[in-house]
Amino acid sequence: MSRKPELRGRAARLAQLLPTGRAQAARTPFVLLVVLLLGGGLIGLLVLNSALSEGAFRLDDLKRETKSLTDEEQALQRDIDAYSAPDALQRRARELGMVPGGDPAFLNPDGKVKGVPSPATASRAPLVLAPEALATVTATLPGTGFGTVPGAAADPTAATASEAAPTSTPASTPGR
Repeated sequence: MSRKPELRGRAARLAQLLPTGRAQAARTPFVLLVVLLLGGGLIGLLVLNSALSEGAFRLDDLKRETKSLTDEEQALQRDIDAYSAPDALQRRARELGMVPGGDPAFLNPDGKVKGVPSPATASRAPLVLAPEALATVTATLPGTGFGTVPGAAADPTAATASEAAPTSTPASTPGR
């Protein structure tokens, strides 16, 4: 092996300022620090990416649940609208034995009665069919364009008799 030439004068003094064997030892902790910082950064990115993916899956599940709950709410609102329709209310009232009221009378602030009250009468009102019964129309009467309800008589006089005394079963009310 070759030996380094000895320096003299100014070069020797400058060489004394720069350590020769220690330079290699000082570089090792720096490289180790850089490798640890890069490894820690990569692990941090991996953890952050996993957390974001988990959040995305949770968001997808919540969107799916929101959609199903919205569909359920809309179905319930349609049921409420069907039950609160005037025809449905009239049909339900008739099933409960209610009849339309007569002419009302009003009281003025001074105590006088305005109008002539009349009692409610059980007059023959038009037959109101439930939406379920309308969906089960089986045949159309020739020339009329009207359908017949299953169980209704084909004889017009028998139909009048059956309309006068309806024998429908009360529809179930949700929540009762």
